[in-house]
Amino acid sequence: MSALENKRVLVTGGTGSLGKVLVRRLLSGELGNPARITVLSRDEAKQHEMRLGYQKRRAATDEVIYRKASDVLRFRIGDVRDPNDVTAALREADVVFNAAALKQVPTCEYFPNQAVDTNIGGAANIVRAIRNLGLPIETVVGISTDKACKPVNVMGMTKAIQERIFIKANLDAPGTRFVCVRYGNVLSSRGSVIPLFHEQIRAGGPVTITTTDMTRFLLSLDQAVDTVFAALTEGEAGDLYIPRVPAAKITDLAAALIGDRGIETRVTGIRPGEKIHEVLVSEEEVHRTIERGDYYVVRPILPELAPLEDLEPALETEFSSGAFVMSRAELDELLTTHRLHVDDRADQTDELLA
Repeated sequence: MSALENKRVLVTGGTGSLGKVLVRRLLSGELGNPARITVLSRDEAKQHEMRLGYQKRRAATDEVIYRKASDVLRFRIGDVRDPNDVTAALREADVVFNAAALKQVPTCEYFPNQAVDTNIGGAANIVRAIRNLGLPIETVVGISTDKACKPVNVMGMTKAIQERIFIKANLDAPGTRFVCVRYGNVLSSRGSVIPLFHEQIRAGGPVTITTTDMTRFLLSLDQAVDTVFAALTEGEAGDLYIPRVPAAKITDLAAALIGDRGIETRVTGIRPGEKIHEVLVSEEEVHRTIERGDYYVVRPILPELAPLEDLEPALETEFSSGAFVMSRAELDELLTTHRLHVDDRADQTDELLA
């Protein structure tokens, strides 16, 4: 597949958990060899660390990819909240992956204006630059979250609006295709529960659980990138791609990671803005959701983008984490597959993101 052959690719938020794996996969050439991959982010320390990580590769199997990366992979300090930074970066791009976000739920609750500026303002800056300047961007992929579906917290609300900004942008800038992806908790991503449980277990406990009823969709970073690539290669204007992944009870997840260690679990109560169950497809979206390969695709709400008369819905009820819970054996297999059980080595998060 050569969807990105000789393309100039921009990854906003490219030093984050998803961004780092996305860049690694882009460099692998699985979608063709990009002419350039530019990481736009505002943290110079993370950019420096990421740059050094590629330069210090010595494995023979990495030689071709990472020797090439010194020319192909570039870094730009900037902020999606700054229209000038966004415009300058977009002038040198054909395809954009918008992974820049404020994504920690409690942080967004205490600093909602900051979440609005990044999650909503950043998306609006991308669309405004493409529309007003007539930039020849081919595709923009927006990265969303299950918290955007029936949102109850600021993070989800801002991501829900980001989805709508990108969907509407297909009408404002018809020369560019705007698509989105929406997925649940990413195993070992920065700020997710598994690294927290690892740290608590290594400290001897307690492992803190907000409520015993809580469930979450789980997927790996590579599954998240698979979803992004599916949206890029197969998506139509305004499509929202959702991976069909299982969910787990957080109590089962804690027990699986603790294993036979005598470590206490402690229920601390729901945090500000937290849901008991997450939803990836709502009741309102069911009637315009189809299956496409391994994914559910929510067709756009705007009738100008997607006539729905002949659509055969893929779901009868909402896609909720409370209804698709894995057994403990299935969860153990998932954790083993992704090497996420706690052992005596250092935290594996950086290893997984390398």
